[in-house]
Amino acid sequence: MLRIEDYDYELPESLIAQEALKKRDECKLLIVNKLKPTPDPSLLMEGKNNICNNIENIEERKFKDIADELGKNDVLVLNESRVFPARLIGKKESGGRVELLLLKKINETDWEAICRPGLKIGKRLDFGVLKGGVVENRDETIEIRFEFEGEFWKILERIGQTPIPPYIHNDKEVEIRKDYQTVYAANYGSAAAPTAGLHFTDELLEKLSKKGVQIEKVNLNVGLGTFKPITEKNLVTGKLHSEFLEIKPEVAKSLNLAKKQGKRIIAVGTTTVRTLESMTNDQGMLQSGSKETNIFIYPPYKFKFVDSLITNFHLPKSSLLMLIAAMMGEEWREVYKLAVKNKYRFFSFGDAMWIR
Repeated sequence: MLRIEDYDYELPESLIAQEALKKRDECKLLIVNKLKPTPDPSLLMEGKNNICNNIENIEERKFKDIADELGKNDVLVLNESRVFPARLIGKKESGGRVELLLLKKINETDWEAICRPGLKIGKRLDFGVLKGGVVENRDETIEIRFEFEGEFWKILERIGQTPIPPYIHNDKEVEIRKDYQTVYAANYGSAAAPTAGLHFTDELLEKLSKKGVQIEKVNLNVGLGTFKPITEKNLVTGKLHSEFLEIKPEVAKSLNLAKKQGKRIIAVGTTTVRTLESMTNDQGMLQSGSKETNIFIYPPYKFKFVDSLITNFHLPKSSLLMLIAAMMGEEWREVYKLAVKNKYRFFSFGDAMWIR
């Protein structure tokens, strides 16, 4: 039986990375190569195992060293969604302060958002060159209709702030806006970064390409729900928050051919895993197109398309950690203990792990 409590672990607050490294690919990389079956899973639950005593061939490297490990038989799949400055600070009609977090574009004027404090239908908000009114109030979000002149995205670039995760206490907007974005980001739409991709530099990607590594890009707009704790409702329904994804026909064709040729499909980040697994049919063929996905990957799960995963170290009791456990098995606990012991940096600006 799946229990939220089984995906908890102890993490010193000092290991939560508050800023990005100056050189992205200089971060630590923990490579998990091969796992032995655990002789007694109950020992893991009770925390009685020695650190990594059931894991063969773990390597500790720098992220840039991944170029020495990849070659012509490998395919890197990246999520090219771009983080936009989705946090708006403005005033209510009464003059009081209001904070808005934009989550999802509904049409050219309407957005789904989180508002602090909550607002009733009809309430007006003023963000200077951007004004709006609440047209719908849902359980946890509102729908706001904006009025503006010019291009909405350009307005956001001027007045919006980057919606960094709640565990990052860093208000240096200029630095955050640059650091909390992958070098290959293309399409606006994410309220949170696909953070596994933050470790790549243009130089590293070029080096990988020259080595014959196939690089493909998909799109999933990461929502703030990615940071929300798992609830009992999630476990009952087997579904998560909804996120928009898209795979272009030429990308699906290229990836299906690579899979047929026996190449290793390496997803960069859990958002890429969600995209690929959501769009793969029961015959193992990747489909092109776009849709909303609420896929929830947790143990036991048989991966249909993804062979390997590059990821960060994730929050306790999170859907992301459950996805890691689905790919790695119960030994994720020992791997995380090792990461804590060796003072790896955790979460969005933290170090990386490669499950291969």
